[in-house]
Amino acid sequence: MPMASVMAVAEPKWVPIWGRLLWVMLLSMALGSLLALLLPLGAVEEQCLALLKGFSLLRGKWDRAQHAVSRCTSPSTELSVTAKDAALLVVKAASSPAARLEAKAALHQALEMKRQGKRKKAHKLFLHALSMDPDSVDALTEFGIFSEEEKDIIQADYLYTRALTISPYHEKALINRDRTLPLVEEIDQRYFSIIDDKVRKVMSIPKGNSALQRIMEETYYHHIYHTVAIEGNTLTLSEIRHILETRYAVPGKSLEEQNEVIGMHAAMKYINTTLVSRMGSVTISDILEIHRRVLGYVDPVEAGRFRTTQVLVGHHIPPHPQDVEKQMQEFIQWLNSEDAMNLHPVEFAALAHYKTRKSHTFAVFQVRTARLVTSLMQVSADYENIPMQKVERDEGSHMLAYLAVGAYRPQIGTICQCSRCTLRETLFPVSELPTLLPQSHFRTPERTLSRPPF
Repeated sequence: MPMASVMAVAEPKWVPIWGRLLWVMLLSMALGSLLALLLPLGAVEEQCLALLKGFSLLRGKWDRAQHAVSRCTSPSTELSVTAKDAALLVVKAASSPAARLEAKAALHQALEMKRQGKRKKAHKLFLHALSMDPDSVDALTEFGIFSEEEKDIIQADYLYTRALTISPYHEKALINRDRTLPLVEEIDQRYFSIIDDKVRKVMSIPKGNSALQRIMEETYYHHIYHTVAIEGNTLTLSEIRHILETRYAVPGKSLEEQNEVIGMHAAMKYINTTLVSRMGSVTISDILEIHRRVLGYVDPVEAGRFRTTQVLVGHHIPPHPQDVEKQMQEFIQWLNSEDAMNLHPVEFAALAHYKTRKSHTFAVFQVRTARLVTSLMQVSADYENIPMQKVERDEGSHMLAYLAVGAYRPQIGTICQCSRCTLRETLFPVSELPTLLPQSHFRTPERTLSRPPF
């Protein structure tokens, strides 16, 4: 009986407390609704986007932490994996819904900034939208239109190509690509005519000209220097010259790097003495022999044979190892076809380089072999002693992006620009009325196959 009376007395005390909490919740909801009505819609949208961005950042940190844990617990540290593990490799994670929402909002803001004439802000917003959702076809198309307005036709054409790779029937991208493709081809032809004119001037110089012989000797050393440097070799130009002329090692430098230089020298001698003077088509064994000399002094086991493991090249996944030989046969068939022979030598070289890099035939020194094959194609097309491209590291990363979407047009522009620069430098010491030496002397362009100085 006393317990019942206590409960009877205590029960009414909880009723006012729950009632107060209910009133507080109702008042909070009412105030929130009133605040939403009073604030501008843009501010509410910005607050929502900021909240979603915060959630996406937290999710990204959590994913990176999980990846770090799984990487620490993984027993393998190899850069290449076997073919059976290729399906487990994730090149690029799909954008989350929050990221796609932010990309869409950034795209709308970019279009608004573009309408208001604030093009710098619009450019940054376009880049932000594509960084949040790289597969946004609308963002790619609108950024292509923006690039066209900025007179960057090459980039616009690349963006439209990338959009059509994702969505082949996107109407706006199709219309815009039909408009930019003839313009890009016209730009290429204009570059080709300038290069052809310089080539004729170089070919008109007598072979016994001492200035030409000196410049070609310098070209030979620079070709080796730039080709080995693109994949991380730290030897300087003077050190490479010392190794090739004296056959003595450079103190303080690794033997592996010096063997890389000797391998490049052996491969270039093989091309100059055997392949260039030989009549007939290029074969698979010719390319294997080039690679065997490039890598033979560093790794004799892997030299001169196709890769047997799956590799990753940026966002590009090369073909399965079992398909490498088949793709190489198709490449050789195209290389010797009449359609390829009818292309301009610069376009021919760009396509050959693109196809070789895309298939990634070899596990090691693929870039060097691809560059030598490309140089061989130009020399075989009567462009003897004409320089090839020098691809810097940042341009190399862009090349990987082009590989991922199947675009090779930007590579043609790179080869044209560097060939023009190097031809200008080649003509400078042999001209009767020399002009000012370009600032990029022996630095930006790559040297093609020239005769060795010994």
